[in-house]
Amino acid sequence: MEFTIIRSDQKIRTALQAKIDDLTKPKGSLGMLEDLALQVGLIQQTLSPQLRHPQNIVFAADHGIVAEGVSVAPKEVTWQQVCHFTHPQGTGGVNFLCRQHGFTLKVVDAGVDHDLPKDRGIIDLKVRRGTSNFLRGPAMSEAEMEQCLAGGAQVVRQCAEEGSNVLSFGEMGIGNTSASSLWMHCFTGIPLAECVGAGSGLDIKGILHKYDVLSRAKENYRGDGSPRDIIRWFGGFEMVMAVGAMLQAAELKMVILVDGFIMTSCMLAASQLYPEVLDYAVFGHCGDESGHRKLLDAMGAKPLLHLGLRLGEGTGAICAYPILDSAVRMINEMDSFSAADITKYF
Repeated sequence: MEFTIIRSDQKIRTALQAKIDDLTKPKGSLGMLEDLALQVGLIQQTLSPQLRHPQNIVFAADHGIVAEGVSVAPKEVTWQQVCHFTHPQGTGGVNFLCRQHGFTLKVVDAGVDHDLPKDRGIIDLKVRRGTSNFLRGPAMSEAEMEQCLAGGAQVVRQCAEEGSNVLSFGEMGIGNTSASSLWMHCFTGIPLAECVGAGSGLDIKGILHKYDVLSRAKENYRGDGSPRDIIRWFGGFEMVMAVGAMLQAAELKMVILVDGFIMTSCMLAASQLYPEVLDYAVFGHCGDESGHRKLLDAMGAKPLLHLGLRLGEGTGAICAYPILDSAVRMINEMDSFSAADITKYF
């Protein structure tokens, strides 16, 4: 699948910066709010940007590498959490944050190893019941990777038809920190030991075992080393769908709120295919999963929050949304020096 992603046209930058600088405040005094307002204005190519109908899309799938004992959580937690997210009472971690901040929640079955209930509104894009064990070979075929990219793009187009211009993405998939660690290592060159963390709660012994498994998986890699091949060899169905979703969102000139370690790894993978996607990315937070800070630094990303989060599901991105909203309100609702009849002192 191919995307047409255009870098933000910079012709409007001077006018945007002038408007921001003319607001009734010392120049630069609202810090990252000013940077965000400029970024969203460039994305939307307007001096009066707007945020409409925010949605959080959670992609869910299982990972074959879990058979190697790389996660403290058993595989069935994936489908159990998906059912939890879509329970009528909506009492999961991502649910209360979506309610608090006015997000619509969509949950996508990308490849959960379970027959999920049909009456919960789960979007069924199941590729198969979990990836293959990438210690033994590629996690998915090229055709399955293409299916995932197309599936993620499909969900984003639906959101656009519903009036959304800002999206966050989350994930549910026991074992996906292992896949993310290998993407991080392969795409940044950061030593694998610095990319591997506790995931859902491994102790030191568990982390060492995880590192051993991932080291052997990398040694066993027999692909061509291209970004697409690395993505399919080590990725999860939910992760590749998120990559497709991010690329489609950028093509549609939507603001992309990036969540934690796994979604940052997905943005990294997306940028290996289309570097222009980074123009549309707002990094919500730096989480506590080992390697996330180094990954953000390697991408030159400036996260908005550092709250010690490591839940995933899109929770950190949703928590950051009010800051993005404040930036847009700033550029639209603050007076200029001339309109307020205040002496401009710089």
